[in-house]
Parts: sequence; structure tokens; C-alpha cells
Amino acid sequence: MTRSERKPYSLREIKERLGGEISGDPGVTVSRVATLESAAPECIAFFANERYLPQLKATRAGAVILGESARDATRLPRIVSANPYAYFARVSALLNPPRPPRPGVHASAVVDGSATIAEDAEIGPCAVIGRDARIGAGCVIGAGCSIGDTAEIGAGTRLYPNVTIYHGCLIGERVILHSGVVIGADGFGIAMDEGRWLKVPQIGRVLIGNDVEIGANTTVDRGALDDTVIEEGVKLDNQIQIGHNVRIGAHTAIAACAGVAGSARIGRYCRIGGASGIAGHITIVDNVEISTYTLVTKSIKKPGTYTGAYVFEPHSEWRKNAVQLRHLSELAERVHVLEKKRAQPKRSKP
Repeated sequence: MTRSERKPYSLREIKERLGGEISGDPGVTVSRVATLESAAPECIAFFANERYLPQLKATRAGAVILGESARDATRLPRIVSANPYAYFARVSALLNPPRPPRPGVHASAVVDGSATIAEDAEIGPCAVIGRDARIGAGCVIGAGCSIGDTAEIGAGTRLYPNVTIYHGCLIGERVILHSGVVIGADGFGIAMDEGRWLKVPQIGRVLIGNDVEIGANTTVDRGALDDTVIEEGVKLDNQIQIGHNVRIGAHTAIAACAGVAGSARIGRYCRIGGASGIAGHITIVDNVEISTYTLVTKSIKKPGTYTGAYVFEPHSEWRKNAVQLRHLSELAERVHVLEKKRAQPKRSKP
């Protein structure tokens, strides 16, 4: 959507749709969102951190979203919200709605005669829709996408160009899959036999719930026997690997370049930092936060924040500490011996 196509909204109209409290002129109209620093008079910005107070004082924005504690920090027209960042996200979605589907099947698309496609769905150029596949109402299937046999895509789902959905996978409603996503490739199942690897057939599926978003070039493998399951509201960043038979609980978010090995179970409302690794066959309970670059090798049974990343330091210092780390086990044993000796009762002198 170009700037000229954006529909302007008054603060009054925004409040009627999204709630909040207006302070200042409710008739001020905005058509774009922007940062405090780059905002123009037609923009609405947000303020959620006191360190940006100088930018708030100098901003050219037409209106601002801020929290209750910052209500009087500016004289600009403003919307006061308990969660200004979340409110800003909703305003941004209001001012930047996705392009609606253009119903129809592009002439270059290849659609099997047994497939079912909703009348208002859009099938883009060079897309391929397999046997008995089902495309729900209001879906957008981008250019070059491949939908396998018997796969199902729920209503309002949007696939950006070059997404691949393998056979039998089920995608929920209002799902967003970005370019390069692969859903349902074979999991890494192999067995050694007489010096050779044998492939273990991967006969499960991938089930993706409603309102899931998956970033570019992320892969979700199908189950070996049971299904791989991504529950509703999960958000996966770019370039993440989800192994076979993994289950990710509702509303969990995982940042870029993380890897989740096969048969791991991740709870609801978890947050996993970028480049983290989750070992296979472990369980992480609900409401766990994993810091960036953390390697999780055993189950986490209590909610909380867990960190395993080693803090960086000058290389010369890192080398010294690395040498000491190699001897931690030996040092721990020596300490154990000393503590044992200290705990022994002293013999009284004759």
C-alpha cells in the first residue's frame, strides 16, 4: 500500500476501535506510524522509555502514544494506554492493512482437478496445487508456492512467494508463512546398519494452529510417526529449524537461527532467544524464557529465565579463562576433598 492509498484516521476514530484515553485534540488525523525521530505531522509515534525523552520533546509527530506515567511529558495530542508498545502495534496494523486477496487462479498456476479452492482465494503465478488439496476462503497463495497432495490451508492464511507445503500437512486459519518456508519435509531419521545409514520413513504430518506466523527460510519437519505440532499463536522468526515430532505450545515466540531437535516439547508462552539450541526428547514447561545463544540439554521443569551464554571478553582474557575452565572438574574434586576433611571431627590430643 502506497502512502497516497493509506486511509487517515482521527484519534477519536482510533480510540473508538482500539480503546485508550485521548488527551488533547481528538480530531487530529494520522495516516502513518513512525519513530519519534523520523515522524512527520501526519504520523503517530510512541513513547515507552524515558531515555527517549529528548526525542519526544523534539518530535514533529502529529500525535503520540504513551503510558499513564508519561501523560504530561508532552503537549502533543496523545493516546494514553497501559501498554503503549502493544497499542502502537494495533495502530500500525490499522494503518497498514494487508492487501486483500485478488480472487482467482493465475493462468500459469497448475491446479489438480481434484483440489478444492475457495472462490475468493488468490492463487498466484506458477503456484502448484496438488491432488485433493484444500485452499480456504480468503487465502493468498503467492507466486511459486507448492501445496502438496491432501494438504489443507485454513481461511485467511497468506503464503508469500516460494513457500512449500508438503503432502498431508494442515495449516490453520490466518496463518502467515514468509518466503522460503518449508512445512513437512522429512525429519532427520536414520538408522545405522552394517556400516550404512538407513532412512527411517517419516510418515507423520505437520499441524499448524490458527494465527501462527513463520519467518523466511524457516523449516518445520514432519513427524516420524506422530505429528509435529505448532499450536495457535506461535511466532517463529527467520531461519529456524524445527525437528520432527516437536510440539510448541500456544503463543510461544522463538527468535532467529534457533534450532529445536526432534521430539522436544516446548510449553505455552515461552520465549526463546536467537541462536539458542534445544536438545531432543526434553520438555520445557510453560512460561520459560531462554536467553540468546543458550544451549538447553535437559528438561526445564520450573518457569523462569535460563541463561547459558558465556559473556564475551577480550581475547587474551578469554584464553586465560578457557584454560581454567578445562580444569574445573579437577578443581571441584579438590574442593570436595578439602570440605570432606574439614567436616571430619578433630581428634583431641592425649
